[in-house]
Amino acid sequence: MLISIDDPRRPDVLALLEEHLADMYATSPAESVHALDPDALTRPEIAFWSARDGATLLGCAALRRISAEHAEIKSMRTATAARRRGVAGRLLDHVLAEARERGHSRVSLETGTEDYFAPARALYLSRGFVECGPFEGYSLDPNSVFLTLTL
Repeated sequence: MLISIDDPRRPDVLALLEEHLADMYATSPAESVHALDPDALTRPEIAFWSARDGATLLGCAALRRISAEHAEIKSMRTATAARRRGVAGRLLDHVLAEARERGHSRVSLETGTEDYFAPARALYLSRGFVECGPFEGYSLDPNSVFLTLTL
C-alpha cells in the first residue's frame, strides 16, 4: 500500500468522495453533514492523500490546518472493497505522522454518533483520541462526536 498526496478531483478519488458524501447524507441529517466536497479539499490549507495498491484506490484522508498548533482530519474514507484490510488505520497513522512533522501539537475531528460511524469512532479511540467539545466553527450537535488527540 502506497499513501501519497493526490488530487481529490482525480476520477476514481472523485467517485469515492461522492460515495462518501452520499453515505453521510443517508445516515445523518443534512445540517449535521460536515464532509467537504472535492473542490474544498483542494484549498491551500488542506493536504489530501490517497492510499493505493498499484492503480487500485483503497482510501483517502485529508488534514486541514486550523492553526500552527491545531489541525483537523477530514474525509477519511476506505473504499468498500478494501474494508477490513487495515486501510483506515494506515491512513490515520500516516495523517498523524504528517501532522507531527508539520509541527501541529493537536489534531481534532468530527464524526457521527450513529451506529454507522461506530467503526470510525473505535479506530480513533484506539489511537488515543478523546472526546472534546466543538472546535473551529462547529457547534453542539446530537449527531456529532468531537474527538481530539494531543500529539
